[in-house]
Amino acid sequence: MVEHLTKETFKEKIFNFEQNQEWKFEGDKPAIIDFYADWCQPCKIVSPILEELANEYEGKLDVFKIDTEDQQELAAMFGIRSIPSILFIPKDEQPQMAQGALPRETLEKAIKDVLKVESN
Repeated sequence: MVEHLTKETFKEKIFNFEQNQEWKFEGDKPAIIDFYADWCQPCKIVSPILEELANEYEGKLDVFKIDTEDQQELAAMFGIRSIPSILFIPKDEQPQMAQGALPRETLEKAIKDVLKVESN
């Protein structure tokens, strides 16, 4: 299941930027965050793919969405200038950002290579 994040839930589940200067991931498993907007056509292409991946990798990784129109502070914090932008967050390493409507194969490769998660 894909969960939408607000500033408050982002601080709980991803990174409490008000307490920590350095990146400190709060999650218990790797995560993907999709920065999107409702008017964005490429975002509408990526969204169902991420829904499918969330189901396929359930229990192994979390998939979140952040509406850049609604959560402008979070979008600004990550310097989001084009959408969709997808943030891959490994458990113990620095997050990596990818931009554009990535095809499913590219997303699966990033899950394996960046997040170190194998499919079920």
